[in-house]
Amino acid sequence: MLALLGIGQILGDVPAARLADRIGDRHAMIAAAGVAILAQTCCLLAGSLLVLGPALMLIGAANSIFYLARQSYLSEVAPVWLRARAMSTLGGSHRIGLFLGPFVGAAAIGLTGLRAAYVVAMLAAAVAATVLALVPDAPAPPDEPVLVRGGATSGQMLVRYRRLFATLGLAVLAVGAVRAARQTVLPLWAEHLGLGPEQTSLIFGLASAVDMALFYPSGKVMDQFGRLAVAVPSMLILGGAMVAIPLTHGPLTLTIVAMTMSFGNGIGSGIMMTLGADTAPAQARTRFLAVWRLFSDSGNAVGPVIVSAVAVAATLAAGIAAIGSVGLLAAAALTIWVPRYSPYATARSTREHRATTVS
Repeated sequence: MLALLGIGQILGDVPAARLADRIGDRHAMIAAAGVAILAQTCCLLAGSLLVLGPALMLIGAANSIFYLARQSYLSEVAPVWLRARAMSTLGGSHRIGLFLGPFVGAAAIGLTGLRAAYVVAMLAAAVAATVLALVPDAPAPPDEPVLVRGGATSGQMLVRYRRLFATLGLAVLAVGAVRAARQTVLPLWAEHLGLGPEQTSLIFGLASAVDMALFYPSGKVMDQFGRLAVAVPSMLILGGAMVAIPLTHGPLTLTIVAMTMSFGNGIGSGIMMTLGADTAPAQARTRFLAVWRLFSDSGNAVGPVIVSAVAVAATLAAGIAAIGSVGLLAAAALTIWVPRYSPYATARSTREHRATTVS
């Protein structure tokens, strides 16, 4: 059932671009919130898996619409010299929501019952839709190329930029796989060590606090010193710490490794959205970003599968080490391909491109 969320998100990536082009990014986010509320209502009232399953897929599709539209909107209105900070702040606010949501949901469940969690989700979506409806559109920076809606389909974007997606796109997929697996390997290894749910939750909470604290500094570093200054260390630290998980033997060592993983993940806040904005053309930007998100979301789905497949064939430790190695490979791929496609890859290229743009 949980996998249906990811499947719905992957299936919704390309149609999400069509909707955003037709009604605009902000209105697409409002529509996504409405769809999410409808689907969450179905989950609340579901009496069987036949109702719950499609509702979860619909929530995944709403997520894809919302995530794509917010990235496209911010790519359009944020000045280039603030782009990484804008994207990392967006990623950071998302992390804060992911951190607080389970606590609010747990409190609601404790007061009433399990299904109250859906009511919390519905209220959160309603608040998001209300804010989006009341806040006016921000003006686009005057020195940025005018965004052209439509003009090409997502399939045409995939063909036109096939070299980019066959290289940098695969790196994005690898990053998504490692990040998604991070949420899987930690509780699996905690259970392997015999830790209880309370200890595991505490480790998760401490690690999440580290993750949340780093989103703005990472964006500032990216804007000043280039995207690679954050992207490569993020993957090296995250992948290396994940490889080290099987070496832990108790709650203290696992907590240290989990916090190190979160440090690596936290300094990379917003990096994939930033690179997507860097490489997307003004012509049919939303359709390009839909394919970009398709690679990222596919990585999110593949990551836990890699852990499971290797664990079944060998051991859990081998599965965790395998997905950690993917993070190290992702760091190498980003080092090679980001400078070829992003004009803001390094500090030097960032300065040169800004000087050219100003002149």
